[in-house]
Amino acid sequence: LASLGFRHVSVEPASGPLDDPFAIKEGDLPAVEAEYEKLARQLQGRKDVNFFHFNVDLAQGPCVIVGRCADYILRDQADCLTAFIHASLEYRAERIVKVYGEREESPKQRIKDKDKRRAAYHRFYTDMKWGYAKNYQVSLDSGKLGLERCAEILRLLY
Repeated sequence: LASLGFRHVSVEPASGPLDDPFAIKEGDLPAVEAEYEKLARQLQGRKDVNFFHFNVDLAQGPCVIVGRCADYILRDQADCLTAFIHASLEYRAERIVKVYGEREESPKQRIKDKDKRRAAYHRFYTDMKWGYAKNYQVSLDSGKLGLERCAEILRLLY
């Protein structure tokens, strides 16, 4: 894209219903992740391209950044609240089955694998430890508090 003259690049894999021919399926994830990493490495450090992976314009007003190294992106931003939302493995496994219809034999193993990828992703791009309490101002247990209450607490704090 950059070689074609595009100066602003924001690439995030998106998925739709599983019956959509363009939906990203579980088996596609390793290839998607590999291509994304390759793109990020190619654009890293280039001055002629804005790669919006870590380039967020907060001057346009309030925003919520979910994941994607928000603790790193916002590390020097004075007027913000950084939070880490977590829950027990048991709660998370139950939730993905209930909400997403997860039918794998071991949702817990899938969560552990995903958390390993999240930690590696975070370490690669930020050289910081993912989920480390010192990187956040607030840490909330959604398994104990519920998602709605976590959202309300964050709204009240900000």
